[in-house]
Amino acid sequence: MHVSALTLHDFRSYPEIAVELGPGPSAFVGRNGQGKTNLVEAVDYLSRLSSHRVSSDAPLVRAGAQRAVVQAEVVRDGRSALLEIEIHPGSSNKARINRSPLPRARELLGLVRTVVFSPEDLALVKGDPSDRRRFLDDLLVLRAPRYAGVRSDYDRVLRQRNTLLKTAGGARRGAQDGALATLEVWDSHLARTGAEILAGRVALVDALGPLVGKAYEQVARGARHDDATLDYKTALELPEGAAPARADLEQAILEALAERRKDELDRGVSLVGPHRDDLTLGLGPLPAKGYASHGESWSFALALRLASYDLLRADGDDPILVLDDVFAELDTRRRDQLAERVAGAEQVLVTAAVPGDVPAGLTGARYDVADGRVTRVG
Repeated sequence: MHVSALTLHDFRSYPEIAVELGPGPSAFVGRNGQGKTNLVEAVDYLSRLSSHRVSSDAPLVRAGAQRAVVQAEVVRDGRSALLEIEIHPGSSNKARINRSPLPRARELLGLVRTVVFSPEDLALVKGDPSDRRRFLDDLLVLRAPRYAGVRSDYDRVLRQRNTLLKTAGGARRGAQDGALATLEVWDSHLARTGAEILAGRVALVDALGPLVGKAYEQVARGARHDDATLDYKTALELPEGAAPARADLEQAILEALAERRKDELDRGVSLVGPHRDDLTLGLGPLPAKGYASHGESWSFALALRLASYDLLRADGDDPILVLDDVFAELDTRRRDQLAERVAGAEQVLVTAAVPGDVPAGLTGARYDVADGRVTRVG
C-alpha cells in the first residue's frame, strides 16, 4: 500500500497544495514551522480519523477557514482509489471514496493503514495510562475497523452512566431507587461493550509482546529480546492461563460494578471498566516508567511502533510507515539500525530539519518544504 498523490485544502498551514508521491522512501526536509509534519499528519489522519499531535480537529483547519479537506490517491495491490475526508470541527466529518459519499466517515477506517513514530511517542513510556490505552485502541481499529464502533458505543455508555451516577448519588431516597434500577441497565451495556474491548486488548497484547521484545533488541544497544515486556493491567479478577472468554469478562465486569457500587455513587464516576486499565511496560525486572533512561524510553517507544508495523504487516498488508522528526534524537548507530530495519517497507515517509538527519539507508525521493511550498529536489 502507498499514497501516490496527496492534496490538501485549508489543512493546517496549507490553503491548497498537491504533492505527487511514490513507493519507497520519501523525505520532507525543512526548518521547523515550515509545514513538513502537516503533510504526514494528513496521511495519518486518513488512516485513523484523528491526529497524532492534537486531541481535537479544530487545529487541523487553517485559521479563517470553515473546513479542511484531505484527498489521497491510494494504491493497493495494483489498484488505486481516491479517498477524501472533509473535516468539520464541532460537527460530523464527511468522507468519500472515488467521489462517492460514505454514510459515515468511519467507513474510511482500514482503507489506509499507517504507523507513525514521532517525538510525542515518549508519552507511551513516560505518560499517563490514557496514552497507552489510546495506543492499544488505535491499533485494534487498524487491525479490525469494527472496533471503532465498539469504542464509540462504550464511550457513549460511559458518559450516560457517569451522568446517572452523579444524579443518583445526590438524589433523595425515592428518586435514588429509580435511578439505581436504571443504573443496572447501563451496567449491562457497559459490561457488554467493555468486555469486547477488553478481549481485543488482551489478545492484542499477547500478539504484540514478542514483537516488541524483538524490536527492542534491534534498536537498543546491548539489549536482549526478553528485556522489553508488556503486561495488560486490569483491576478485574481474571482467570490464569488461556485468554478468558468474552462472556467471562462480561461477568467479571458486572461483579466488579456491584462491588464498587457505593464508591461509584459517592464519587459520581464509573470506577470499573477498560477506561481504567493500563498497559505496563517492563524493562528487565523494573517498570519502564520512572526507571528507563531517556535513551531507553526512546528505544522502547520505537519498539512499540515497529512491533505495530510488524503485526499489521503480518495481517497481509504493508502499512505506510511515517518517521516524523525522529532521527535528530538518535545517534548515528541507531539511525542506521532503524533505516536498515524499515528500508523494505513499501512506503516510508520521513520528516527532517536538515538533509543530514536522513540516513543513507532511506535515500529516495526528497522534497524541500519552505514558505508553504513543497518542491521535489531528488
